[in-house]
Amino acid sequence: RVVSEHGCDEFQWIDPREIVLGQWVRMKCRYGCPDYGKLATCPPNNPSVAECRQLFSEYSHGMLFHFRGRVPEADARHRWTRELNTKLIDVETAVFLLGNHKAFSVFVDPCNLCKDCVESKADCRIPDKARPSLEGLGVDVFATARNAGYEIGVLTGYGDEMNRFGLLLVE
Repeated sequence: RVVSEHGCDEFQWIDPREIVLGQWVRMKCRYGCPDYGKLATCPPNNPSVAECRQLFSEYSHGMLFHFRGRVPEADARHRWTRELNTKLIDVETAVFLLGNHKAFSVFVDPCNLCKDCVESKADCRIPDKARPSLEGLGVDVFATARNAGYEIGVLTGYGDEMNRFGLLLVE
């Protein structure tokens, strides 16, 4: 019920130890993302893939959230994902307040809660809310989503319906 109150109705329970991680995901960040090294919650500011694997092994439950949207304009996409990331923080807070002290959310894309992110985590304006993305933690979102029963494919144009995935880790 807490989840649906925040507009996160579509999700699957998953075992976090079965999340698919890969070093190749980090290489895509490093050699394919213009924000690499420019955002406080993105690589190289994130833990190593091995450390992320360890993190996921410390949880017994995960909620893989699925969000669909068709947002053809880049600026509108950023606003939409900012709204999704805000919802994930709200769900994390609500689940935490229910007594789940290890609740931790992972965003659908790089943290964009602030319009202008800083490069250093030490300079982050909202460190209590800033979170990494699944890709930033080395998660193969395609394989993980498919393993949870979701269909996901590569987008070929801005008019395509997007599938975005976020995660809430719970113990």
